Amino acid sequence: MGRKVVIGISQGDTNGIGYEIIIKALADARILDMCTPIVYGSSKAFGFYKKQLPAVESMHTNIINTAADVQNRRVNIINCVPDNLQLDPGQPTEDGSRAAVIALEAAVEDLKSGLIDALVTAPFNKRGVASVGFNYPGHTEYLIDRFGAGDGLMLLYSDNFRIGLVTGHLPISKVSENLNKDSILSKLRVMNGSLMKDFGIVKPKIAVLGLNPHSGDKGLLGSEEENVINPAIVEANAEGIMAFGPYPPDGFFGNNMQYKFDAVLAMYHDQGLIPFKALAFDSGVNFTAGLSVVRTSPDHGTAYELAGQGKANALPMLSAIYSAIDIVRNRELYNEIHANQLKVKLSDIGGKEPELKMPSEQDAEQE
Repeated sequence: MGRKVVIGISQGDTNGIGYEIIIKALADARILDMCTPIVYGSSKAFGFYKKQLPAVESMHTNIINTAADVQNRRVNIINCVPDNLQLDPGQPTEDGSRAAVIALEAAVEDLKSGLIDALVTAPFNKRGVASVGFNYPGHTEYLIDRFGAGDGLMLLYSDNFRIGLVTGHLPISKVSENLNKDSILSKLRVMNGSLMKDFGIVKPKIAVLGLNPHSGDKGLLGSEEENVINPAIVEANAEGIMAFGPYPPDGFFGNNMQYKFDAVLAMYHDQGLIPFKALAFDSGVNFTAGLSVVRTSPDHGTAYELAGQGKANALPMLSAIYSAIDIVRNRELYNEIHANQLKVKLSDIGGKEPELKMPSEQDAEQE
């Protein structure tokens, strides 16, 4: 199996179901065989919620100061959230949101430093974190910024159904003005690359949805399909990306066509998330494609109404952890394959890498 992947898990909102689903997921006997988890948050909060779950009282935890001190076969916890931030299960409070941001920032620093291999984020309340100075619509936009990605993609998946979004957390009234050929083409490039690198698909097939009813009905119900979406598809095809469409969303999902493609590109948030959550809510994973690092999360919110009751379903969190492990492994394999291909190409030109020669002053003058 090779080395164990180190998975960082940010606690999310302290007052939501984050800790419950984290604890339940890490209680699965298979987890510690496949990865070494580090929970970024509060051992106090962890212990509080663990007491609400008698079935996992025997879980072995290990409090560490830094990710460099991680121990295998243990659930490691880094105390980065101050104990003076109050717990109030089920209530959206500033302390709960502030704790979520602190934990996320600590985990991201270790991800940037290479101390963890992947990050799994428990949910926070978008309005709540905005009230404590978190100036991003969500995790996806924050991570794209922190890791300097030219573009990124919210990609939701479960088994053989993957769907990405061109526009994310935007009001419906602003969707059309934020769609253009370049933005759609950029998302297609990110999606195509991720499908190959992160999911091991050699020649991905991507379905592109229309924006308007009946995909505009040849301009009768809107012009975005003919003027924006189709030109992006044509240019993507010219680059070797196998993109098809634009398809009317109602007929597309009504005929289960999502399973005939490796992924689907939706134009806006609810166009993608409504069918996805209707079909895969209990196992859906949110993955941020296009980053140099791996980040996944369960595809649901804080669910304050369930907090502290022991009723939350941990399957999406478990799926997010397993998915992070798989994507790390897929990237390692992808990089190994491409490194070997490069060696083969180099052997064709004499078995040596070409020497890099600094240009002389004469060369510079000629240029």
